[in-house]
Amino acid sequence: MQLRTLGQNFQVSAISLGCMGMSSAYGPPADAAEMIKLIHAAHQLGVTHFDTAEAYGPFANETLLGEALEPIRAQVTIATKFGFDIDLETGVRLPGGTNSRPEHIKLVAEAALRRLRTDHIDLFYQHRVDPKVPIEDVAGAVKDLIAAGKVRHFGMSEAGVQTIRRAHAVQAVTAVQSEYSLFFRGPEAELLSALEELGIGFVPFSPLGAGFLTGKIDEATTFGPTDFRNFVPRLMPEARKANMALVNLVKSVAETKGATPAQIALAWLLAQKPWIVPIPGTTKLHRLEENLGAVNVQLSADELRGIDAAVSKIEVQGLRLPEAVLKMSER
Repeated sequence: MQLRTLGQNFQVSAISLGCMGMSSAYGPPADAAEMIKLIHAAHQLGVTHFDTAEAYGPFANETLLGEALEPIRAQVTIATKFGFDIDLETGVRLPGGTNSRPEHIKLVAEAALRRLRTDHIDLFYQHRVDPKVPIEDVAGAVKDLIAAGKVRHFGMSEAGVQTIRRAHAVQAVTAVQSEYSLFFRGPEAELLSALEELGIGFVPFSPLGAGFLTGKIDEATTFGPTDFRNFVPRLMPEARKANMALVNLVKSVAETKGATPAQIALAWLLAQKPWIVPIPGTTKLHRLEENLGAVNVQLSADELRGIDAAVSKIEVQGLRLPEAVLKMSER
């Protein structure tokens, strides 16, 4: 597995593992013992970086990673996140939505350290910007945690460019995490150029468009009752029908390259910038192996231009997330 550098000196596997779907969002939690085996398999295949959050469960995913990674903790890095208003005792989401008060951030860090069975968090993201707390205070709280040795690097998720700049002035931001894929190219407008200027790495979540770019989903696909994709506008049946044009394009490229659609989608991301590290998630070993195989798929400059030209003619239908969720993003 190739390594990439986020920020100034944080090295991680070029494709890392997003672990949310093991515990939440896509339906009932997967079997914990099987997921521990999968996490170990990922490490054996070269994955060194694992992404989680207190909100995934809540708490269940951090607990799972803590158990899985404890025997190999020195060989891996872990990212987790703070920022939602979650009762630290019960795990119940509170009506406040976000909570990045400095005293709360520090309590979340202590709880995460216990669940992750570690003495430090390698990358600590603010999960969503809290409009009630100046970002300088948030960055200052993480700076304190770094000084105490409890956190190594500061990250931000779904933050706007000006907010990132303000935070970075207080405590260097190592990585920003936002949605980015052939299915959603919003970061190209201004985020990527700002990150390049500031020397900040980028970690795209949902790099396979919540599974849509794998070619395994079409307008007839039904999702389980607790699958968040039931509420994503661009994954509604009519939108899916229109958006299959994008999937068909990716499939056609995959055929010419002897690869799978998922590998093309990930290889395209890897080719955008050397400091981009996608975090596809899965609960299946064969999908893990397939995703990691994307590092061996090289897209030439001509092929990338051809993909861009073809994608520019396709108008993706539907918002990437429900409006209420989008309002919490890119502040």
